[in-house]
Amino acid sequence: MLYLGFEFDHNSNTDATPKRPESPSGPIGSVAFMTALSDLTLIASGKVRDIYSVDDDKLLLVASDRVSTFDAVHPTPIPGKGAVLTAISAFWFDRIAGLVQNHTVSVTDGVPDEVRGRGVLVRKLEMLPVECVVRGYLAGSGWAEYQESGTVCGVALPEGLQESSQLPEPIFTPATKAEVGDHDENIDFDTACGVVGDRDLMTKVRDLSIQIYKEGAAYARERGIILADTKFEFGEDEDGVLTIGDEVLTPDSSRFWPADEYEPGRGQASFDKQIVRDWATSTGWDKKAPAPEIPQEIADATIARYREAYELLTGESLDAWLERTAP
Repeated sequence: MLYLGFEFDHNSNTDATPKRPESPSGPIGSVAFMTALSDLTLIASGKVRDIYSVDDDKLLLVASDRVSTFDAVHPTPIPGKGAVLTAISAFWFDRIAGLVQNHTVSVTDGVPDEVRGRGVLVRKLEMLPVECVVRGYLAGSGWAEYQESGTVCGVALPEGLQESSQLPEPIFTPATKAEVGDHDENIDFDTACGVVGDRDLMTKVRDLSIQIYKEGAAYARERGIILADTKFEFGEDEDGVLTIGDEVLTPDSSRFWPADEYEPGRGQASFDKQIVRDWATSTGWDKKAPAPEIPQEIADATIARYREAYELLTGESLDAWLERTAP
């Protein structure tokens, strides 16, 4: 599904009946596995976000508490996860406003009361058909490729790097947007230019992505978080102005590592759903839908990490965000 170019994966596993554990960290508002707004038309439902049509040029994006691993949505929500994603993105959109225009219209005006804190009114965009990934550290698929070829997405790297090593400079490693049920595929810059059909535009997007990453990483490091890598989504508005959309520098779109626990040569602790991914792998699940239910303690540990990331980055509690956006 596209929101004027933005691709969303439909997943029938979101029809599963959700469990509703309580957060151990205090109020988080209502738990939302699937949303239903009677006054708006639901036009797409992805792994995390539900998209509603508002009018000819605006949409409502609602971040649910769904969590997926290996492209399958678990039937258990992570209470408060959607609010954290929305709050962190709002924080970063404000912080990088001087670098690039973003899609946000409002997090309060025009947002129905029942999804305040997790809903955002946005402008429609014609999204670019590539994921804009920036890596500052060697991890995940990048580490796997480096071990085989010494490169990441065609970018040659120095010899002797270890898992989780910091790279000499951040690198831009785009990826295709996968069809439903498939995985994104890493591509090199030349291939990305061909996919988009405009080398000058992709050069601008590459340079801007690296600039945003560098500024975000420097700020996050001051707050005790290493921003290992991240993914951006760019599009163009009705006037052809380059605009950033979806989410920015969140635990879902980035690898956040605790700086005080960082040690090259191994995988790192993280402020994201790695807890769920590790648990799911340990169960022997075949990584195909339907995904298994998540135990209470895993859900609790996951939202605690998400909330900690928000509080470290912004210097305020998630409850303050919920109060600020409340009807």
